[in-house]
Order: sequence, then structure tokens, then C-alpha cells
Amino acid sequence: MPRVVDLTHPMSAAFPTWDGVPGLALERRAEVATDGYRLHHWHLDEHTGTHLDAPRHYDPEGLDAASIAPEALVLPLVVIDVRARAMRDPDHAVDLADLAVHETTHGEIPPGACVAMLSGWGARVADASFRNADAAGVMHFPGFSLAAATVLAEARGAFALAVDTLSLDPGASPDLPVHRFWLPSGRYGLECVANLDRVPARGATLVVGAPKIVGATGGPCRLLALL
Repeated sequence: MPRVVDLTHPMSAAFPTWDGVPGLALERRAEVATDGYRLHHWHLDEHTGTHLDAPRHYDPEGLDAASIAPEALVLPLVVIDVRARAMRDPDHAVDLADLAVHETTHGEIPPGACVAMLSGWGARVADASFRNADAAGVMHFPGFSLAAATVLAEARGAFALAVDTLSLDPGASPDLPVHRFWLPSGRYGLECVANLDRVPARGATLVVGAPKIVGATGGPCRLLALL
């Protein structure tokens, strides 16, 4: 049996969000003492916790979460380690130099992969430094550059991007070009991924437990790496 690494953060109302507003609330609808069972009604932002960005998030005609092919939810996982650069510069965007360093060491990124950025931001999820907002409200955390995303899509045939931060784009990006390129191309993204430091740069298989909800632009998901 393969070893399984959970790449999913536990989600609660305290989990940090893009706009700083809690993305989850549980409303008690039934209780064992009075109804014989317990039931909650979820008030949920689709893009909360460890979650998927479906193509429809940025393309009104794109695939919704329910329409992503099952074959696209089990894929090779490639982890690009930029922790040293992110420590020096919280606005770092994974660039062509990062891809070159990775491929020199680990070989060319295979087609159909999920390419994940390991910035070290997952360790910050319990405090304000995860959002890392300045006095003007601008967040500062790493993401992918458009140049790197373009090469991964067009030259390497990657199918998913993943980040251990709140966004595929760096937090300070004013216009989110990676989202605007990647998702309308029919690919998907994974944000707020946990434990990327516990999987190898190459060799793991990622299983994406995506929500199969018609019309959804994404949603919380359980991510498992098989080693």
C-alpha cells in the first residue's frame, strides 16, 4: 500500500480568507437530544480553505467543478521549492529561473502534472502573516509568474497549479494574470495546500477530492499525495 500524505488544512471559521471575512459558518439545524441526530447547515464560500479553482471561476463558459474529468483529478505531483527566495522576498513569483533550477536537479516536468509551489507559507496559516497584509490592505505572499505559468501550460503540458498560499498569483498582484490565463485555458488551480514539505519534488501521485457540485466555480477539497 502507498504511504498517504494529507495535503489539506483543517477548515473552520477561523481559516484565513482572501477578503478577511470568515468563509465558513456552521448553523445547527438538528440536535441528538431533540431530533435524534445532529445536522448542520453550511454557509460556505466556495474558495475557502484548501480548495479548487475550476475554470469557471474566471471563464463563464468554462468547466464547473462537477465537470472536471476524473482522469484530471489523479495526476503526477511536482513540487517547486522556492522557500529560500520567498523568505527573502514575500512577493516572489515562481519564475523561469525557478523552473530551470528544478528541472536541472529533478528532470523535465512531465505532461499532465500538477505543479506546486512550496513557499513555506503553509506554516503561517494560524496567524496574520499568512495573509501578510500591509497598512493599505495589500497582501504580500508568493505565487506563480505569468511567464512560468505559460511555459508550464504550453511547453510542459501541466494540467494543474497548486500553491501553499491564498492565490495562484502573488498577493500583491493588482490584476491576477495567472488566474486570467490558466483557468480559461481549461486547467484548474489548487490554493491553500498543506504539507508540501512532506512530499518529494518528484514521484508522488496527487489525488484531488474535488466537489462534484453543478455550477460551482470551485470548492473545498481533500488533497492526498500517494508515495
